[in-house]
Amino acid sequence: MVLVEWDGDGDGDSDLSSPADALVREHLPRIDGVDSVRSGKSVSTEGLEGGFDWMLVVRFRDRTALEAYLPHEEHQPVASFIQGGSRRVVVFDIDD
Repeated sequence: MVLVEWDGDGDGDSDLSSPADALVREHLPRIDGVDSVRSGKSVSTEGLEGGFDWMLVVRFRDRTALEAYLPHEEHQPVASFIQGGSRRVVVFDIDD
């Protein structure tokens, strides 16, 4: 799971969510071992996002697929976009 706070003044920060979603849909499903990909803005009414604007959840076939994901060429456009537009990122990986 990846949580992203977009870098901005609070006005229009979510504008980066749509292009991030598009990059995710275009690139991540092409990676062998990626079982599913979900991304988007929070729709929670609780307001407990802690300043994060966008979330990405990737499910992998196994640990080997997770390890192959980071250096994969299809991951790079997504990672670059997030790094270039974010103020804060949290990555949390678990075994399924």
